[in-house]
Amino acid sequence: MEVTSTEVQNNFGAYLKLAKIEEVYITRNGRRIAVLKHCEESSVEYSALMESKADYRNEPLKLSVEEFLKLTDASENRYELIDGKVFLLASPSYVHQRIVGELFNRILQWSQGRKCKPVAAPFDVTLTTDDTKNIVQPDIVLVCDQEKIDGQGRYNGIPTLVIEVLSESTRRKDLVIKLDLYMRSGVKEYWIANPLNREIYIYSFTSGEISNYRVYKESETADSEILGDFSIRLEQVFVE
Repeated sequence: MEVTSTEVQNNFGAYLKLAKIEEVYITRNGRRIAVLKHCEESSVEYSALMESKADYRNEPLKLSVEEFLKLTDASENRYELIDGKVFLLASPSYVHQRIVGELFNRILQWSQGRKCKPVAAPFDVTLTTDDTKNIVQPDIVLVCDQEKIDGQGRYNGIPTLVIEVLSESTRRKDLVIKLDLYMRSGVKEYWIANPLNREIYIYSFTSGEISNYRVYKESETADSEILGDFSIRLEQVFVE
C-alpha cells in the first residue's frame, strides 16, 4: 500500500500494525521515499493471516474498524474483519468462480422486477454483533434494503440471503466463524456450496438461532425457504 508521509506521521502506530500484513510505502510529492516492513522473524504472524495457510488456533492480527478501513482503502489486497481479527482473502480458484457464476446468474434471473438484488464479491458488507462491527466480503449477497447503501457506496444493511462457496482454505471460516456471524447479525438465510462433495447446505435463521437446516446433493433441487420461489438444481451449480 502507499500512504503519504503526513498520513504516516499522524497515524504511525496504526501503520506500524499494518506493516505486519503488507509493506507500507511512504510517499512525498507523489514519490516513494521509505517503506515500513515487518521483520522476517515475525513472518509467522503474517502467514497466519493467509487463508491458504491459515491456522485458526493462532490469533490473527487485531485492528479497529478505523484502522481496517485505512488498510483496505490503501491496499490492493482484499481483507475481512471478524470480531476485530483481520483475514487476508486468497485469490479464488477457477472451480470456485464457476460455481459463484452459476449461482449468481440464477439468482439474478430470479431478481428481475423485484426489489431484492444480488451482489457478488468483492463487495464489503458491514455486520454488527454485540456492538462489534464486522466487515466481510461474501461470495454473493442478496440486498433487499438498498436504502442502507450510503453515498460512498458502502452497504450498512443486513443481507436477506448470503451465499459462500467453500474452498480448502476457507472451510473452517465459512462453516464455523461466518455461520455464527451471519446467524447473530440478523441474516435470514445462509447457503454454503461445497464443490468437493457437490452439496449445498442451507441454514435458516430466526431470532439469532438456527430454525432450519437442509442438505441437498446429487440431482436434487435446492430451494430457498425465505424467498419462497427461488430454487436451483445442483446439476446447474456443479458444472464441469
